[in-house]
Amino acid sequence: MSAEQTTIARPGVWRRLWNWLPDRVDGRIRVFAWLSFLAEVTIIGTGGAVRLTGSGLGCPTWPTCTAESLVPTPEMGIHGLIEFGNRTMTGLVGIIAAIVVVLVLKLRHERRDLYILAVVVLGGVAAQAIVGGITVLTGLNPFIVGFHYVASLALVCVTAAFLVRMSQPGGPRKLAVPRWQAVLTHVTSLALALTIAFGVLTTGAGPHSGDAAVARNGFNAEILEHVHAWPGYALLGLTIALVIAAWRSRTAAPLLLRWTVVLLGVELVQIAVGLYQARNGLPELAVGAHMVLAALAAATMTVVVLHLRKPAGDS
Repeated sequence: MSAEQTTIARPGVWRRLWNWLPDRVDGRIRVFAWLSFLAEVTIIGTGGAVRLTGSGLGCPTWPTCTAESLVPTPEMGIHGLIEFGNRTMTGLVGIIAAIVVVLVLKLRHERRDLYILAVVVLGGVAAQAIVGGITVLTGLNPFIVGFHYVASLALVCVTAAFLVRMSQPGGPRKLAVPRWQAVLTHVTSLALALTIAFGVLTTGAGPHSGDAAVARNGFNAEILEHVHAWPGYALLGLTIALVIAAWRSRTAAPLLLRWTVVLLGVELVQIAVGLYQARNGLPELAVGAHMVLAALAAATMTVVVLHLRKPAGDS
């Protein structure tokens, strides 16, 4: 094929690709949106495994694993494999996020909400990769490690928001519940945020630093365990109140009750795991489960908040 023929053929290829893209929320978007959410949750688990196995400096440099090698060498052992596996997972998360952006490209005007959420996730994954590199280059500074976790958790919430919004019509929305109920929900969200924040500080003061030689954040872990529990129990009480309120408003917002009950269930499991780990010397698997459950609680809270509103055209 000549250069002139190639030039003519290219627009046809791009046109076919453009025509192939969804012009509505279809199965392709739904599948990759769910894959994006699951990948964001999974990378929190693999990041936790890096920390809990002491593999935080398994690859001591970034972006390569060592100064001479992109991948771990046999001499680095299991710690190098675990750390490099988490870095590889970041690449997979980014590819899935990019696919979602491409799939909603044709909807960027009609469903601007979905397009913005998809772009935020893709940009967040890229930023997270840089933060991960800074984490390694600073020798696992506990505050940067904590920020890295919170940022990952935020991406879980954004992908959860995408799942909710793709199942709803676009356009303006209005409050579906009394304003006091919406305020109560946002106060509950604040309690959850405080619980997670103190949990991150508690972990940063505890024994699971990611490497035996890494310094901790300097706080008293035993005191922080109690401080972490206070907003946690407040969160439980507020969530029970939310369940009661959602029951009263179930006609106006039928899915709100379901997701509020799910939130309560996640919190009860989280509390049980937290009590178990605190009373059994912080076993690694329990700590890892606690980290993932916190992400699922935040995602469920996001879903609850988004179900406070309904399309403006609904009666």
